[in-house]
Amino acid sequence: QVQLVESGGGLVQAGGSLRLSCAASGRTFSNYHMAWFRQAPGKEREFVASISWSGGNTYYADSVKGRFTISRDNAKNTVYLQMSSLESEDTAVYYCAAMWRSRSADDKSPSWYDYWGQGTQVTVSS
Repeated sequence: QVQLVESGGGLVQAGGSLRLSCAASGRTFSNYHMAWFRQAPGKEREFVASISWSGGNTYYADSVKGRFTISRDNAKNTVYLQMSSLESEDTAVYYCAAMWRSRSADDKSPSWYDYWGQGTQVTVSS
């Protein structure tokens, strides 16, 4: 089992920045690719960004490319999502997720991910 706990969400004005963190515990963190997903009210959960187990490869949804940066610190068992130039369309609950490293880190389907956090709310006011 891997336990994931997100933090860092909140209310921010459009154009502002936030950094989300996801702390992992349980099994060896570096055995897992990590990702961020988000879900807005009335919408399906969507892929935001992912990072390979080593941190060497990152992938982004087109809607956040150039504005968001995913990173990880395997020594701290933590994955981050730095969000800049936030837009009202970024308002959602953000979830981190873990996927076993034998799969491809650019798999964007939520069904491939083995463990999920409880989510953190990000609200962008325009």
